[in-house]
Amino acid sequence: MSLEIMIKIQIDGKYYEVVPGKNLLETCLALGLDIPHFCYHGALGSVGACRLCAVKKFRNADDQKGKIIMSCMEPVLDGLIISIEDKDAKEFRAAVIEGLMTNHPHDCPVCDEGGECHLQDMTVMTGHNYRRFDFKKRTYQNQNLGPFIQHEMNRCIQCYRCVRFYRDYAGGTDLNAFSSRNTVYFGRQEDGTLENEFSGNLVEVCPTGVFTDKTLMKHYTRKWDLSNAPSVCVHCSLGCNTIASERYDSLRRIMSRYNGDVNGYFICDRGRFGYEFVNDEKRVRNAEVRTIKEQPGEEVTDETLYSKLKDSFTTGKKLVGIGSPRASLESNYALSVLVGKDNFYSGISKKEQQLTKTILDFLQQSGIETPSLKQIEKADAIFILGEDLVNTAPMMALAVREASRNLGKEMAGKLGIPSWNADPVMQVTQEYKIPIFIATPFKDSLDELAENTFRANYPDIGELGFAVAAALSKDAPQVKLKNKELQILAEKIASNLKNAKNPIIISGINCGDEAVIRAACNIATALHSTDNKGTLSMILPESNSMGLAFLAGKSLDEAVSLAEKEDIDTLVLLENDLYRRATEESVSQLFKHSKQTIVLDQLTNATTSKADILIPAATFAESEGTLVNNEGRAQRFYKTIVNKDQVKESWRWLAELLRIKNNTETVQWKKFDDIVSDMLADIPAFSKLKEYFSDADFRMLNEKIPRQSMRYSGRTSIHAKTAVSETGIQQDIDSPLSFSMEGNSINPPASLTPFYWAPGWNSVQAVNKYLDEPNGKMKDGNSGIRLIEIVKDPENLYFNYKVQSVEFKKGEWQIVPVYQIFGSEELSSAAVTLAQRIPEPFVYLNPKDAEDLKVKNEEMIQLEISTLRLSIKVKIEESIGQGMAGLTVGLPGLPFIDLPENGKIYK
Repeated sequence: MSLEIMIKIQIDGKYYEVVPGKNLLETCLALGLDIPHFCYHGALGSVGACRLCAVKKFRNADDQKGKIIMSCMEPVLDGLIISIEDKDAKEFRAAVIEGLMTNHPHDCPVCDEGGECHLQDMTVMTGHNYRRFDFKKRTYQNQNLGPFIQHEMNRCIQCYRCVRFYRDYAGGTDLNAFSSRNTVYFGRQEDGTLENEFSGNLVEVCPTGVFTDKTLMKHYTRKWDLSNAPSVCVHCSLGCNTIASERYDSLRRIMSRYNGDVNGYFICDRGRFGYEFVNDEKRVRNAEVRTIKEQPGEEVTDETLYSKLKDSFTTGKKLVGIGSPRASLESNYALSVLVGKDNFYSGISKKEQQLTKTILDFLQQSGIETPSLKQIEKADAIFILGEDLVNTAPMMALAVREASRNLGKEMAGKLGIPSWNADPVMQVTQEYKIPIFIATPFKDSLDELAENTFRANYPDIGELGFAVAAALSKDAPQVKLKNKELQILAEKIASNLKNAKNPIIISGINCGDEAVIRAACNIATALHSTDNKGTLSMILPESNSMGLAFLAGKSLDEAVSLAEKEDIDTLVLLENDLYRRATEESVSQLFKHSKQTIVLDQLTNATTSKADILIPAATFAESEGTLVNNEGRAQRFYKTIVNKDQVKESWRWLAELLRIKNNTETVQWKKFDDIVSDMLADIPAFSKLKEYFSDADFRMLNEKIPRQSMRYSGRTSIHAKTAVSETGIQQDIDSPLSFSMEGNSINPPASLTPFYWAPGWNSVQAVNKYLDEPNGKMKDGNSGIRLIEIVKDPENLYFNYKVQSVEFKKGEWQIVPVYQIFGSEELSSAAVTLAQRIPEPFVYLNPKDAEDLKVKNEEMIQLEISTLRLSIKVKIEESIGQGMAGLTVGLPGLPFIDLPENGKIYK
């Protein structure tokens, strides 16, 4: 192992050993030194636009005068001598702030950013105190940027962070800088919703209050009055880290929580704005008992509920439990204990379960690593098979976009341009992209990065994948494509992957086609069999799909089959709307043959309407739990809201049901650590969790970690309607966090960090105090632990070449799924604001097919799949092939359809 060569620099008379190749600003931030700055951002690099990071540089020890330089544009070299505290440098920085203040409004008390404003922090840090400018300020007209982002252009300081993130980093095109003379305007060409899937990050990227969270404005709370908890996003399988913030028993906002292995500084708009379902009026908050089928249930007390449940679990009754890929490991495990492992069903279709099992088995046995998002950002060749990343795994799409620039960065390095020097690097990366190949049924926004795209149905995509694997290794099942152009493409893809140092294969089960997944696995195996260690990333449908795969459960189809053979006495459903996973007919059969149905869920839905007993389950913001993301990384979320009404964690409710079943007075799991301990003892695959996650007894200098900042206010007045004196602080027996401002908040473990704050740093930029270096790792390591061990010296695992060709009857189309970032995921669809971005259901048609049907764009057609008939709008899409149609899936109001499937279309 080679040691990194360090160099010495001198800062204000003190010597430091530092890593070469960085700029001075990021080096000083890594050392914990404070240099004011605006335009620099760890993920975006340096452009030298704001001029605030000025320091004085000296030629040598004899130089007494020195010169002012911008630290973000100064490379760190051995022997560098600089001063941050030099009088001239401090006066220069204060003058920059004063210049910005000539046009900045005096609206801090009413600004949404007040109290967590980077401009406020930097003003104090530079020592600027009094305004001397008495003239008219420059003003702008604000724009309506849609339901997510509030625009207040008068607060802009022209740091250019917004357009650099939105355009250069996230690939957006509808936000730009418009300038005339000394006036610069950051916005859209005209009013309208920001189209990019990552627009919400402008809230954190902007150092002032130009771009703020419009959903927070509905129930605005100052940062210091929020109670926070470390959490994990529940809206896809990637497991992005978040901070959930509460006030007055409602969830107020979601912010990004830094994880150097997963999401870094950013999250997608679904993850940021999908939280409103927690506060929704459709929440199940009280237990209900329904005595007459199809009639509304009656709310009951805990005592009445337990009395009703006694007959449900008497000895000899047939119990069946159906779990969920959106419920935590602990809740699914508790259900399996309640009903018995033989009676536990995963709650997903047979096809989805088989595809997920194929992926997990392969990753456990092949020795092939599944990369984190940050590893994907370092790829130098990428092949995407069958997965629409922008809509099914948005942050992975962002990682691919970042990876696309790696060749340009390499070329820039050869030209002597350091990677942190953003502007010239960007100029080079526009010309040089890594080879990216995308094989999907229709276009997506990553197409602009691709060297080649292949548009076809899933069996043909699978066949291309098998051909690429064959071209990579003679050991792979040999496939020769009949189409010569396609064979050339397969060989080209294979050549680029083979010649790359860090090639990555990306696929997933949202396509619903096993051939595509097996082909992706074969490509990864073929790469792994050479000296090249290729990696494989698989997208799964939901936040705990991978965790559910570790639990031995049968499919939903098998539960339906069981019900057809014998009646079920008590059916227990865990956080799962079955009508989203199977046909109405099959789910209705399951309920018909179940004498009593107990449903635990958070929102009312089609399944809860069938419940004989409905139990209110806590959301992620009201509970602790563990989720396992697509790479097998187990991560824990913690509650920020104290449960009210009858809402409890699902595992806690199930512990009560287990107590009733066992006819005992005490519950088996009184606190979270109890169920975790039993789960680890029963399931060896989870044994690593004990080593990594802190239990509820963890303390820092004998104190818990506070969820609230030291400036938290109103603790007494919040409860004034119920008590004049201050009520006792809610005790948390399940975690090392406290529901108060008391405790030790200095450098907590990464997985237990509820908010970012440091002296002088009240904004989100305080995150740099928690990192080993900007855009690096958390100081004590990033959150989460991987459960999938990399097998050493594995045998090459190849799947046999088997692609089932699509057979059409006359007048049929192959219907493929079309996912939407807003609408296809269940929980976020219930968020009131996000619902404004959900499109109407539609079907993609090729222009030639539309012409043959005599159908125009936006016209209605009849779509017939099996016994189902839908009236739906047409969108003419040139990229989709003839004989194919793309149907939106999962949108509110659409029934479950198992795609891909053949269907008929009528005008």
